[in-house]
Amino acid sequence: MEGTPSAAAVLKAVTLTHVRYRRGDALGHFLAWVSLMPVFISLGGFVSHFLFRRELQGLCFFLGLLLSQALNELIKSSIQQSRPSSMCAALEVCDSHGWPSSHSQYMFFFAAYFSLLCLLNGIGVSSPRSRRLLALLPWPSAFLTLYSRVYLGYHTVPQVTAGATLGLVLGAGWFCIVNTMLVDYFPAVEESAIGRFLYIKDSSHVPNVLKFEYDNARLARKKIAKD
Repeated sequence: MEGTPSAAAVLKAVTLTHVRYRRGDALGHFLAWVSLMPVFISLGGFVSHFLFRRELQGLCFFLGLLLSQALNELIKSSIQQSRPSSMCAALEVCDSHGWPSSHSQYMFFFAAYFSLLCLLNGIGVSSPRSRRLLALLPWPSAFLTLYSRVYLGYHTVPQVTAGATLGLVLGAGWFCIVNTMLVDYFPAVEESAIGRFLYIKDSSHVPNVLKFEYDNARLARKKIAKD
């Protein structure tokens, strides 16, 4: 019927994992998976962390990422800069905005916070050399994600650069807020009713968490064996 919009015009896809690449492009296929790193970190990393660790530092880390992404959406809706016109139709993203890149912002926030956490808090690792090595881990993925968004046609170089810069600033800033202000409330959260119910804890005062948990697990097993 004339004047009635087609189904394609009124339907919109959820683009969280909807990443396209050129058929037969092996590098594009690899980078398409790389660009899903934020999803893997959120669902695989932080959900697993909450289920098995329940550390306040990790929960604050994840909260910062959520606030960063909310700010990204606010900036995108305000600036409303289009994605690359040469690829937006093929990628079905012409109706979304590209500045700043949320993927780049996410990964560089994660890398900045994680590195500072390793170098300054130690994340339960006592060896300075191990801390430095751990601090380097997220950066290859961050830069690969940045590159993938340009290579696959989802963003321009300025868009991913803006996202990465904003992520760095927000990640470092949120780390300072958490570890100079919010950390003072960690003991109260641990002792609260919900903290005790959910076994939420802070192990940042323990020099080597792995050794601490290993030793206590062995002691508990020995105690059970004696009883």
